Amino acid sequence: MTGALPIRGVIEGFYGTPWTHAQRLDMIDFVASIGMNTFVYAPKDDALLRRDWRMPYSGPALDALAALIERCRSGGVGFVFALSPGLSMRYSEPADLDALLTKYRQVLELGATGIALLLDDIPPRLQHAGDVRAFPSLVAAQVVLVGRVHDALPSVPLMVAPTRYWGKGDEPEIVELGRGLDPAIDIFWTGRAICSPELEEADARGFLAATGHAPLYWDNFPVNDVAMTGELHIGPYLGRDPGLAGIARGVIANAMPLAESSKVGLSSVAEYANDPAGFDPEAAWERALERVAGADLDAVRTFADAFRGSALCTDDSPRLADALARFAFEVEFGDRAGALEALGRRGARPVGGRRAHEGHRQCRARAGGRAVDRAVRPRGRGAGPLRRGAGVLTCGTGGSRARHGAPARTAIASAAGPRGPRGHVPVRHGARVRLGSNAG
Repeated sequence: MTGALPIRGVIEGFYGTPWTHAQRLDMIDFVASIGMNTFVYAPKDDALLRRDWRMPYSGPALDALAALIERCRSGGVGFVFALSPGLSMRYSEPADLDALLTKYRQVLELGATGIALLLDDIPPRLQHAGDVRAFPSLVAAQVVLVGRVHDALPSVPLMVAPTRYWGKGDEPEIVELGRGLDPAIDIFWTGRAICSPELEEADARGFLAATGHAPLYWDNFPVNDVAMTGELHIGPYLGRDPGLAGIARGVIANAMPLAESSKVGLSSVAEYANDPAGFDPEAAWERALERVAGADLDAVRTFADAFRGSALCTDDSPRLADALARFAFEVEFGDRAGALEALGRRGARPVGGRRAHEGHRQCRARAGGRAVDRAVRPRGRGAGPLRRGAGVLTCGTGGSRARHGAPARTAIASAAGPRGPRGHVPVRHGARVRLGSNAG
C-alpha cells in the first residue's frame, strides 16, 4: 500500500476494566476490516500482564488467549503480546529474566507474531538493592534486560515502551536507551506529550537522529482513562503530520475502555495510517460515524459533534456553541422572540438532566446490530457524558481539558440570566434542559 505506515494498529493499553473476551474478538475483526495490521494485547489492569507477570497462563485464561491469537491469524492481523514487569522486575536476578522469557515463549507457541516489553509508568529509579549494586542507572539495567530478551528471541519482533516515553525525543534517558538497543527493536513514543495534540515530521526526524530508531507512535487517542474518564473521545483525528510517512515505523492507537465507541476514533486513525498524505480529518470522521452508526447516522453525528473534545481538539461542540452565541446576541440586541423560537426548533431533544446523563447509552447507534456501548451507564448520581458539579451543568469539562465546553457554557450563561457557582447556569438535579430554556 503506497505511502502507508508499516505498522498500523490498536493497543488495549488503558487503565480500568479490561475489555471482555467478546469485545476483543469483535475488535480484532474491526481492526482487520479497516486495514490495520496489528493488535497489541496490553490491558494495564490485567494482573497476568502486570502484577502477576511471572505467572504462566493456564486453564480458561490460556484458552481465551489462544482464541484471540487464532482470530488475529484468520484476519491477517498480527498479535503482539505485551508484558509490564517493571513494577517488580529484578534486573540483576536471572530467575526474573527466565520467568519473562518463559511467559513470552508460552504465548509465542500459541501463534503470537510479536512481543512487547512495557517499562512505562514505573518509578524512575532502581528499587531493589541488588539492582542498585549491579547497574549505574535504571536505563542501563533496561538496556541489558531488553538486549537479553532480544538475544534469546532474535527472530521475534520486539516493541519496547521506555520509562520516559514522551518529550522532544532527545532527552538523555531515551537517547541512552535507543543507542543501547539493536536498531531492529521498535521503541514506543507518544510524542511531545503523553497525549500529544500534534505529531510532527520534524519531531520524528529528531527522535530518529537522537536514538537511532524511527519512532513507533503509541498514540493516546481515543483513550479516556485516568484523569480523562469523564470525557468521550469520539471527535476527529487531528494534528497528525502527513510527513510521518517514510519516517515513523507506525501508529498504534490506544483505545478507550468503551470498545464500541472507540471505533469512531480508530476508524479515522486507520485512514490516516493507510494514507497519511491523503488524509482528510473531517471526511474520515464522517465515514467513521457512518461505519459505526449505520442508519442512525444523523442522530449520532449530532451527538458526536457535541463531544469532539480531546487532547487533539479543545473545541467540544462548535456547532452548538455557534448556535448559542447567535442566540445570546439576538436575545440581548436583536429579535428575542425569534431567537427563542429558532433555537427551540433546533433543540427539540433534551440535552441535560437524566436523559443527557444517560444519553450515550440511549443513543441507538448501531454497528453489527449492537447499540454503541450500551454498557455506558452513569457511574453514580452526577456522572456521565454530560457531567455535573454541585448541581450545575458543566457540559463536558474535566480531565486534562478543563476548558472544554467553555464557549457553549458562556453563551448559555449570558443568555439565561442568573448564574450559579463559577458563572454556570444552575440546573436542578434530574431536570430536563432544552436548548432555548433554562428550566425543566
